[in-house]
Order: sequence, then structure tokens, then C-alpha cells
Amino acid sequence: MPVQIPNTDKFDHQLDRTFAKLRGHPVADAMFYNASKAAEMSFCWHALSLVGAAISPTLRPHALRMTVALGVESVLVNVMIKPIFDRKRPDLIEGAPHLRRPRTASFPSGHASSGTMAAVLLSNAVPALKPLWFGAAAIVATSRIHTRMHHASDVAAGAVLGAAFGLAVKAIRPLR
Repeated sequence: MPVQIPNTDKFDHQLDRTFAKLRGHPVADAMFYNASKAAEMSFCWHALSLVGAAISPTLRPHALRMTVALGVESVLVNVMIKPIFDRKRPDLIEGAPHLRRPRTASFPSGHASSGTMAAVLLSNAVPALKPLWFGAAAIVATSRIHTRMHHASDVAAGAVLGAAFGLAVKAIRPLR
């Protein structure tokens, strides 16, 4: 029997109403749908890490750590944590651009978790770009609300989880 999460309906509804005002706006839709697609299977985070490794040999250990961490994070979130809660995803938006609809439960957001963890690790690799890393992670995370792939509370929980995973990875495998 799934574990019940606390009632987040009011929080989720308020944020969904805020995003509803942006839905259908060409710039917002393009940014959020493309961010969501780019982060499928953590592709954009792997790509950023590998580009860094190709540019600078000193970033290679960071890229390896990122690749392993993203794999472990994906298994933890999608295989171990989501089934515990088994939360239903929000209803899709009729006529919205197509995105792959995950078969996993909604809580917590894997996009938010992997993005936040990647931002923590990328900030360790290239600290000068920390605002860029967290800005990109925030766009990916909020894209899941905009596209109605997740409830806002799923995204918030995923971001907290991702930050914790990132800090744990830095503690277990410190670099620099």
C-alpha cells in the first residue's frame, strides 16, 4: 500500500493557476517544453559534464562522478522512492505539445532531483558558473509544472532530494 504524502492540494493548485497564465504563450511554452525534453534521461546534464571534460582534462573526474551519480540518482528516485508513494500525475493539457509521459509515479520529480543534484555537482566543478547551473536546474524543474507532468509539490520534493543527493555525492567523493 502506497505511503500517503501530506495534503498539498492548495499549494499545488495555486502554483498550477500561476503557470496556467503562461501556458499557451509561445516563449514560455518553447522554453519549458524544450527544457523538459532536454532533461529527459538527464541528457543535458550528461552533455554539460562531458563537454567540460572534453574542454579541460581537470574536469574529467567531475564528469565521471556526474555520470555515476546521475545513474544512482535515477535508480533511487525511479525504482526505489516513487513506488513508495505511487502518486498520480496531473491531467495532461489538451492540445499541448507532445512530451514523453513517464510511466513512473509523480512524486517526487526526477527531473527536479537530477537537475538540482547536477547543479550542485557542476557548481563544484566550475564554481564561477554556479548561477547558470542552478538557473538551468530551476527552469527544468519548473518546466515539469508548466507541462503538467508533475504537481508543484513533486517538483519541490525532487529539488530538496536532489540537493541532498548532490551534497552526499560531494561528501562521499570529494573533488577539488
